[in-house]
Amino acid sequence: MEWNIVVGIVCTVLGATLSYVAFSRNKTKDDKNEGQQTGVVLTELGYIKGGIDDLKAENREQRKVNTEVYSRLSAVESSAKQAHHRIDRLETDGGHEH
Repeated sequence: MEWNIVVGIVCTVLGATLSYVAFSRNKTKDDKNEGQQTGVVLTELGYIKGGIDDLKAENREQRKVNTEVYSRLSAVESSAKQAHHRIDRLETDGGHEH
């Protein structure tokens, strides 16, 4: 065999080996970066979920307060209506007596 052919084969094998090592190294870095990014995204989603849960709880509490306010308002309106009827009767009865 000629030295040119041997050197060519050795260089080809060496080049392929170095390419594979570089590829493996870069793949490990890419996997690590992807893992970090996935972790960040999951953390952000956790914060968003927590915020949504807080908003839901707040909304439930607000509905309870609104229901109580509506109930009390209805009672006040009914009481005011009865009071107006009594006032109207007093004015009507009081006007005839004097």
